[in-house]
Amino acid sequence: MDEIQKNLLEQVAGLHEIPAGAYNIRANGASIERNTTANIDIVTKTDKQGIDIRIQPGTKKESVHIPVILSQSGLTEMVYNDFYIGDDCDITIIAGCGIHNSGDSESRHDGIHTFYIGQNSHVKYVEKHYGSGDGKGERIMNPKTVVELGQNSFMEMETVQIRGVDSTIRSTVATLEEGAKLVITERLMTHGSQYAESSFQVDLNGADSSANLISRAVARDDSKQVFLAVINGNERCAGHSECDAIIMDHAKISAVPEITANHPDAALIHEAAIGKIAGEQITKLMTLGLTEAEAEAQIVNGFLK
Repeated sequence: MDEIQKNLLEQVAGLHEIPAGAYNIRANGASIERNTTANIDIVTKTDKQGIDIRIQPGTKKESVHIPVILSQSGLTEMVYNDFYIGDDCDITIIAGCGIHNSGDSESRHDGIHTFYIGQNSHVKYVEKHYGSGDGKGERIMNPKTVVELGQNSFMEMETVQIRGVDSTIRSTVATLEEGAKLVITERLMTHGSQYAESSFQVDLNGADSSANLISRAVARDDSKQVFLAVINGNERCAGHSECDAIIMDHAKISAVPEITANHPDAALIHEAAIGKIAGEQITKLMTLGLTEAEAEAQIVNGFLK
């Protein structure tokens, strides 16, 4: 890999070198590095672009890295990755996509990650998006995540997009069985004329299932963001969605939460708050020696942590 690709890999997966454990590194439309373990197998699909990741029941304290990097201007791709996670697992999955575009043509990565999670498993899933390059071509990412969460399993999802992506539509669809738990935390910042849409649909089908969707977002300049969250309570369950956003300059933000209770013991809550940075916060930090721009940056960084 060249220095641009190494930087992309560090930004989206935190990797300075080849990771331990199972991994598949995809660059410019092809798999360039792969490793499997006794408990985790990675197989290339034969009918379309993508891989199958199969994790044996009882696998504990192992990780899978599957970053995607694009450094070739004008490249577009659609990738399908399916995860088959057995019962009684405890694993961490690090994904993410980085695009460097120094040309005039659009570079685009679309992907669908589907998780089939067995019973009594714990899955932590981290997905980061990053764009760089001084070309006029757009950097576009449209990831979709589909989750089927088995009985008494727990999935933590963390999605991060802080800079460099011109357009993104991120969709998450999840169904939860009895006792399953899903927690999603999104951190997002847009600037310039960027567009970002986050869409969530969660069906709480099992008794005592629960979901917590949390979004922290900052929109600057002339960018636009849309947050859509749908939670359907179909059994005795608990669901919560929260969008907390800071709007700056000439940006626009829409938050559209929707909750539907189809059972008398479904307890559902939605919250949405959009506002600007309070002037007293800026003033207080400036009294400590910061410039107005430095104070603003401190507040935004703290909000997105």
